[in-house]
Amino acid sequence: ARAIHFGGSRAKGPFLPVNCSAVPGDLAESLFFGHVQGAFSGASTNKKGYFENAHGGTLFLDEIGDMAAPLQAKLLRVLETGRILPLGAEREKEVEFRLIAATNADMEAEVSEGKFRQDLYYRLARFVAELPPLRERKEDLPLLTRFFLRQLGAEMGITEPRISEDALKTLQAHDYPGNIRELRNLIERALIESGGGEVRPQHLEFHFGFTPPHKVSDAASSKTAAPAGRSSSDEEERILTYVREHGRINNTQCRELLSVGIHRAWYLLRKLHQSGRLVQDSSRRWAQYRLP
Repeated sequence: ARAIHFGGSRAKGPFLPVNCSAVPGDLAESLFFGHVQGAFSGASTNKKGYFENAHGGTLFLDEIGDMAAPLQAKLLRVLETGRILPLGAEREKEVEFRLIAATNADMEAEVSEGKFRQDLYYRLARFVAELPPLRERKEDLPLLTRFFLRQLGAEMGITEPRISEDALKTLQAHDYPGNIRELRNLIERALIESGGGEVRPQHLEFHFGFTPPHKVSDAASSKTAAPAGRSSSDEEERILTYVREHGRINNTQCRELLSVGIHRAWYLLRKLHQSGRLVQDSSRRWAQYRLP
């Protein structure tokens, strides 16, 4: 969301991130719409809400699936009219902002179960970017690791922080249920443990599930660790071979072929499509891929 904001035409405008799951229900309307003095007990001054504070920039709503139903209806109206009415105000205000929403929930299932408004979902889903979890795109891990080393090293005053190959293999053997935030926290702790020196496997031993340093070489080369280190190019070649033999492939077939999750399969198929090696027919869950 930050990359979209700061890399676009609204970069000079505000970027306002809001975690919907952390918004108290009794304060939600005031926080989003703002209020005028005297609107309720304790409202001693006028206060702008999230919508108005994001005017001219980007409002990022994280965990949108946790937004309360009454607020969903009000958000939809703001998106349709571009106007808000602060609590206690007599006149509406115009607001203009880009809205980006994120969630780890299956929103189509949320809609079908009546937990999320269908009209709001389709309003938000005009363009969807699906981000596979880190465990399904391990080829990104070295790049992210070095990025966090530089970023956190600068914050800690460590010049040219380094990580050993064995430590990197140890990181690649982990599944990251906490996703990229977990990786960042691991790197931060490892830099502290290393005292500013090279990060080695023993500096990662504190984390549950990591292999002790004297066993890291064996673990990295074992059959159980092999899937974590499986190269993306090998998987892509298996997909292309399957398409040559069967004419086409979909997400389900790709998952069964490679024994990977839905996000990993989607990522690999999209990568082949974007590089021009596969052509996509249809879209989303019904997508089929064939040779050009």
